[in-house]
Amino acid sequence: MSRVLLVRRLGRLAYLPAMALMEDLVRRRKAGEIPDTLLVLEHEPVITCPPRSPSELLLADPQTLRRRGIEVHPTSRGGLITYHGPGQLVAYPILDLRPDRCDLHRYLRDLEEVILRVLARLGIQGTRRPGLTGVWVGTEKVAALGVRVSRWITSHGLALNVGMDLTGFDSIIPCGLRGAGVTSCSRLAGRPVEVDEVASLLVPILGQVFERVPQEGEPLPSSQTRPRGAAGNSGPSEAASEDS
Repeated sequence: MSRVLLVRRLGRLAYLPAMALMEDLVRRRKAGEIPDTLLVLEHEPVITCPPRSPSELLLADPQTLRRRGIEVHPTSRGGLITYHGPGQLVAYPILDLRPDRCDLHRYLRDLEEVILRVLARLGIQGTRRPGLTGVWVGTEKVAALGVRVSRWITSHGLALNVGMDLTGFDSIIPCGLRGAGVTSCSRLAGRPVEVDEVASLLVPILGQVFERVPQEGEPLPSSQTRPRGAAGNSGPSEAASEDS
């Protein structure tokens, strides 16, 4: 039987408030206080660095990053360094994988399947690459995954480059993959593609892949979100995995 997936659309939100909200929802999901939940948002410009990400993958000095309005924060997800910014669709599924989906590798492949189906609806043929995580078009990466699973409750998730300014990736070696490029849906489709358009595809497709029924939840209070276009401020039971 399909379960409810509560969808919360957060607009554009800085990284630390988003993490605080996500972590609170993970706690509440573990306690059985809320159903499976999907956060859909964009981040203000930010570079996130998991614990095992080597420091040499960050190419820009702090002064340059501050001048460009890019924050840098540690993160509890798996994988290596990456960049988030406006025009990138970020989705954080907070799902209880029990009883029948307790497989971290399957979870990653299912997230990739969601992205591949979304791209197909946009007329873009994405692919997987053996031994790597995420979704590619040719030699360029269009979507990254970075997840955490604790007591089979998921957090963090996926980031799909929709219409973002890709120069933010110039400050890092994305996911530690030297020589690999990044691309976006807009570039691949040959037209402007908006985050809302892609989110309207992703939500039902994610519901199909994970056998959940999406239901729209209440938005956050306006004090916790930033409208698009506003200026930003600068089996184990627990595992972190993603983007390598």
